[in-house]
Formats: sequence, structure tokens, C-alpha cells
Amino acid sequence: MAYLAPAEFVTKMVDAGESKIFMSTRDTIIRAYMAGAILALAAVFAVTITQQTGIPILGAALFPVGFCMLYLLGFDLLTGVFVLAPLALLDGRPGVTWGGVLRNWGLVFIGNFLGALTVALMMGFVFTFGFTAPADKVGEFIAHIGERRTVGYAAHGTGGWFTIFIRGMLCNWMVSTGVVGAMISTTVSGKVIAMWMPIMLFFYMTFEHSVVNMFLFPFGLLMGGQFSVGDYFFWNEIPTVLGNLVGGLAFTGLTLYTTHVRTAPKRTVVQAERRLAA
Repeated sequence: MAYLAPAEFVTKMVDAGESKIFMSTRDTIIRAYMAGAILALAAVFAVTITQQTGIPILGAALFPVGFCMLYLLGFDLLTGVFVLAPLALLDGRPGVTWGGVLRNWGLVFIGNFLGALTVALMMGFVFTFGFTAPADKVGEFIAHIGERRTVGYAAHGTGGWFTIFIRGMLCNWMVSTGVVGAMISTTVSGKVIAMWMPIMLFFYMTFEHSVVNMFLFPFGLLMGGQFSVGDYFFWNEIPTVLGNLVGGLAFTGLTLYTTHVRTAPKRTVVQAERRLAA
């Protein structure tokens, strides 16, 4: 596993953010669409394993398959560009503006949502024989997930909303660490190992991931979940997106950039001795 030093892979993070901001609209949407679709398929795969075996850690241990695939293929998740794009702005890269950052976020959100929704419709068709039969056990399981993580939070009012927000922060702390993991090695096996660990952690802890939820909740509605589209957006997607943004930047992007690129001046021996003497 060829390892890159932090200063090297953080520079790669800034380069990646710059590249994504200047990417064409077509390529940005295609890559985001495929990322949303692959992650959605991985989510239904992991939930199916959990429902059929009754062993949640098994589903969590296998869910990172989708994350690894999409990043090895060069596709983009909203949770990743939340961290990478702003770094190019902070680094003062020529031509990078807040408008470019927001454009990238908006296009990736649209692409991820469309990809996840496509898989939700396809799996809904599969699980109900073309919507001619009731949902199977997996469909019912996901419908109940949607209920617990919308109206279940709504029952707690403001506290419930901020619970989702914080779970979103914790999620993208781990997910963005997985994004960085794809950059700290130059071998496929090294990248996969580095991505696998934080992604398994977030999924097992059921933290809130905006793109995974773009699949789970529309699919839950198709399977007869007792919540509305408004419930989904207000009591899940919006606080999750905001939490993912804050958590990814605060715990991963800004911390790595500040300490490995904008490194503070080192203390001199004389300064250290004077402080000890005082």
C-alpha cells in the first residue's frame, strides 16, 4: 500500500476541488447521477442483508462496496464535493469563486437525486412485480425506516430536527474521511481499505447521509411508508444536507487544510526555553 504523506494528499484534495468546479455541466451531472445510482444500489443491498440475516453489522460491513466502486470510477457524491470544492476557493485558485462552488454543489445534488430516484423506481418495480403486488419484506422494512426517520423525529420537534442535523454532521465526518482515503494511497487495495473503514462505521451507526436518503425515502414512499414528501424534505433531507456540509468541512476539510497546507510557524528552541523558564 503506497502511502502519501498528509501534505501530499491534502494538496490532491485542493486540486480535485478545483477540477470539479471547472468541470462541464454535462460531465458533472453524469458523474453525480452514476454516483447516486451506485450508492442507492449499495444501500438496498446492505438493507436486504440486514433484513434477511438480522445482523446489522453484516450489512454495514458490505455497504462500502458501492462507495468504493463509485470513487474508483471517478464519480461524485454531494458529501464529497461539500468538502473538496471550498478548499480550492480557500487556496485562492485562479478563477474559483463562490458562484462556482455553489454551481457544483447544485449540479451534483441534482445528479445524485436523479440517480438515486432511478434506482428507487427500478427496485420498487422489482420488489412488487411491476407495482402489481404488495411490498415484500425488504420493501416493508425500508418503509418503516422512512417513517422512523421522518415522523419519528418530528415527534420531538426542534430537538428532533437538530438530532438529524448532528447525525448528518457525524455522517460526513466519516464519509469525507472515506473520500480522503481514496487519495492517501496509489494502489487500488490501499484506496479500498482506507475508504472501507469510515464508511462501515457511519452506516452501522445509522448516521444520516443525504444521498443514501435520496434513495431510502422515495423508495419507502413507493413501498407504502406512512409519511409525506414534505415530511421527507423538512424532517430529513434538509437538516441532513446542512449537517453533511458542516460536518464534512469542519471535521475533515478545514482541519486537514489548515494543519497540512496552511501550517502555522514552528516554535523555535529559544521560544520553547523562554516559555519553560517563565
